[in-house]
Amino acid sequence: MNKKLLILVILVCFLFSVSVASAKIVRIGGVAPLTGGAATYGASTKNGCLLAFKAVNDAGGVDIGGTKYLISYIFEDDQGSSEVAANAFRKLIDQDEVVAIIGSVMSKCTLAGAPIAQDAGVPVISPTSTNVQVTLTGDYIFRACYTDAFQGVVVASFSYSDLKAKTAAVIFDNGNDYTKGLAEAFKAGFEKLGGKVVAYESFTDEDKTTDFSAQLTNIKAANPEVIFLAAYYAAAALEAKQARALGITVPFVGADGWDSSELTKLGGEAIVGGYFCNHYSPEDPRPIVQNFVKKYAETYGQTPDALATLAYDASLILIDSLQRAGSTDGAAIRDAMAATNMECVSGQITFDENRNPIKGAAIFKVEIDKIVFVKTVQP
Repeated sequence: MNKKLLILVILVCFLFSVSVASAKIVRIGGVAPLTGGAATYGASTKNGCLLAFKAVNDAGGVDIGGTKYLISYIFEDDQGSSEVAANAFRKLIDQDEVVAIIGSVMSKCTLAGAPIAQDAGVPVISPTSTNVQVTLTGDYIFRACYTDAFQGVVVASFSYSDLKAKTAAVIFDNGNDYTKGLAEAFKAGFEKLGGKVVAYESFTDEDKTTDFSAQLTNIKAANPEVIFLAAYYAAAALEAKQARALGITVPFVGADGWDSSELTKLGGEAIVGGYFCNHYSPEDPRPIVQNFVKKYAETYGQTPDALATLAYDASLILIDSLQRAGSTDGAAIRDAMAATNMECVSGQITFDENRNPIKGAAIFKVEIDKIVFVKTVQP
């Protein structure tokens, strides 16, 4: 390399480093579990956000009021704990001074952090917290997923109309806002259709409970035609195995908490034949879906689950809101987010008066080596 070319290269590198160093930064927080019983949820959520933010940064950043900002994504592991989640929200707001937070995954964690963000005027959009109370915390709290009330009724309707079940049993964690809300919604929806819930069994703390024999014995005696396992994937898999060991042969149904690559690994043949409600299908032919599935697979080596998809959608919604707000002010971002009307991977999204998205739901069947899309249910 000659001397003039070397000087030119050094100058270009210097100017680039100055440009990067002086680039404006907008900080966005992330909260999800990377450890604990729902660790796969957090990994997928983080991956979905990172994919969306990388695309924006690679294109020069997000345009906020005519100025380009690179996104700094600051992630905190809430360990699936309400207490840890609350501390994570406080850190992101007080120390990191984020303009918005994407998180958390589990409803109990978001419910712990949302009041902190609401009081601070920091917008929150949870990718997957489905408990009805989450967005009722305040006008700064949004979600990218549908609610437990919606999916509980969807699963009840599918059980009654498609599986032709007229009696059902429910098992849920009474100490978990997510599973409790699902159980209540399923029961109300199934009975409204004319079905009868013959057993309604609860326990406390699915992260520590490993023996469901008492509840399942009661369910077996009630002889239902379908069993709603209102649980996250690990507990659902364990409940299914113990139910089959007791001689229970009826179908299991569940909600989006079943969505994990670990479901069939943990549940084996016991969970095969079960159905669950989820947020999107990777088989959807829409270009935005197929482009996302392709990019995610290229980046992470696997098909994106609903957790990754909803985190990606939450990121798109926040990026769009920042651009339309033209400001990093919390109230401006909140108002822009409330006015969202955009196509996302999980569907065309607008928000209702309680900042819940209006969109459809997908039903899937668990087979031996794959999860098969069955149908879409519209609200």
